[in-house]
Amino acid sequence: MRILLLGKHGQVGWELQRTLMGLGDVMSLNHPKLDMAQPDDIRTCVREIRPQIIVNATAYTDVDRAESESEKAFAVNGVAPGILAEEARAVDAVLVHYSTDYVFNGKKGAPYVEDDVPNPLNVYGESKLKGEDAIQQVDLPFFIFRTSWVYGMRTTNFVTKALDWARRQSDLRIVDDQIANPTWCRMLAQLSTQVLFLACENGRDWIRERKGLYHLAGGGYASRYEVVQKILANLPQDYPLAAKRVSRAATAEFVSPAERPSFSALDTIKFHRSFGIEIPAWETCLKLSLADYFEAAYHRDGLT
Repeated sequence: MRILLLGKHGQVGWELQRTLMGLGDVMSLNHPKLDMAQPDDIRTCVREIRPQIIVNATAYTDVDRAESESEKAFAVNGVAPGILAEEARAVDAVLVHYSTDYVFNGKKGAPYVEDDVPNPLNVYGESKLKGEDAIQQVDLPFFIFRTSWVYGMRTTNFVTKALDWARRQSDLRIVDDQIANPTWCRMLAQLSTQVLFLACENGRDWIRERKGLYHLAGGGYASRYEVVQKILANLPQDYPLAAKRVSRAATAEFVSPAERPSFSALDTIKFHRSFGIEIPAWETCLKLSLADYFEAAYHRDGLT
């Protein structure tokens, strides 16, 4: 089984390099070796490798910068997925692609299901929605996994920022009016790989019956404030904690170029019913990710 993984240095891509190895030979690429903003580069890559599975973990993910770099965001998030879908169909490959909760405006007041009508508030969400639509217009076997608030311990994200704030600041003000599913990138990679394993085991009829758009994110949802509270509750006793107080704040207090949805939690029932795979609670994944991080830190000659 030849697998083409795009975006190997990203949070999800780094984990996918490890989980996908059990399925076959993985060819992993990243920018600048492959520029997803260049359609001809994408076509050449797929035609030369001729994979049986393509996993697209690339994305333009800087939500705020996308407001001023919309052309680049749409090239990578909107146009490239459609080209990948066309090339995947040409070589008879299964395509896996990741999207975002930011395709919704957050005004529903309840977790979004796959059939809810998207209405993004920012350029990033618009560009990701265009990518979803482009894939769905091509007749091929595909899985689009919408996810949210993805974090890992290797790169900068909300969780690693919160750890740094807790170490350096005595007073933390954290927004409590943004709510979604915190999603550990390792869990996302593992569950995606489980779906592909089932696809390999069960064949094309199984894939055709289940292909489509799914919500795949951490089980349950929380506010940014609740996530920080859970992080603090899972710190080791000898963590150099400076934070003495954590208070709630409103998003309006922090000016940013891009508007963000207030309640963009994703309902993941369809994923569970279709594949029979349990999605762990976000609290469990966060606890495991922190334990893994601190264990590795202590092995590196103590916590740094």
